[in-house]
Amino acid sequence: MTVVPLVDLAPWYRGDAAARRQVATDVDRALCELGVLNVTGHPVSAALTYCVREEARSFFAQPPAVKAALACFPGGRGWVPPAPPGGTGAPPDLREQFCFGPEPEPGTWPMGTPSLRPAATAFATGCAALAAELLRVLALALDLPEDFFVARCPAGAWAADLSWYPARSAVGSVAPGQLRVGAHTDDGVLALTDHQAGIGGLQVRTPDDEWVDAPAVPGALTVNAGDLLARWTGDRWRSAPHRVLPPPVEAPAEELLALALRQDADPLALVERLPTPAAGPTRYPPVTAGEFLRDRRGSVAVG
Repeated sequence: MTVVPLVDLAPWYRGDAAARRQVATDVDRALCELGVLNVTGHPVSAALTYCVREEARSFFAQPPAVKAALACFPGGRGWVPPAPPGGTGAPPDLREQFCFGPEPEPGTWPMGTPSLRPAATAFATGCAALAAELLRVLALALDLPEDFFVARCPAGAWAADLSWYPARSAVGSVAPGQLRVGAHTDDGVLALTDHQAGIGGLQVRTPDDEWVDAPAVPGALTVNAGDLLARWTGDRWRSAPHRVLPPPVEAPAEELLALALRQDADPLALVERLPTPAAGPTRYPPVTAGEFLRDRRGSVAVG
């Protein structure tokens, strides 16, 4: 069975050249083989993620009528309610979300939980800084200039969300095939997630078409490559399908809360064959990141 790799980033931050090269090699291998890894040794503290999770729980515990004042569509800013049954025949995901971004959004934050905004913003800021370091790691792995990806993925090009997965006792009946989050790939460059251990938790699909659990390692963040990064590297790095299992019958009180940040590229950045032999050839024509994401948004589900 494939195991999600665990990479300690502490040697990267210490600055020793050989140690930094080894971190880059380990990250490269994980993205080539699975597309997902867990990272420790980063500056996003467990105390901060605990604080965000507690504040988020307080928000999601409010009545739907209160949260409805902040309702938005997926990809917007505010509360994304449980999805109604769609016309595709697939059952809706069993989750709620609160989504936010780097731009000032005074009207989209809940008044009833005033501590949520500073805590969630601090988490996102820390993850965005970590994403920038990971982009430098990726550049080294491909023997590119250190700022190659950073220059094309600016600090403000991110979106974050808090995803609450209610317990089986709260959602009641679950339709056949219904999940907390259906199988999908992420469409951006990188995604960083702090998720919780659970029976109905995160899984990743391997190249052998096997679903494996993504362990919630204490103090670790889960990092996965998105579709844009996979295309950019000629599929050297894998954008792995992943899902979140349904609320388990055997643990009817299990509820989980995931914190995530997606790093995107500058919409005008040209995504074409990289100027390095390490990336290899690509079958994709050049495209701007904005064009690619406009085509991909709303069409990332996989079977």
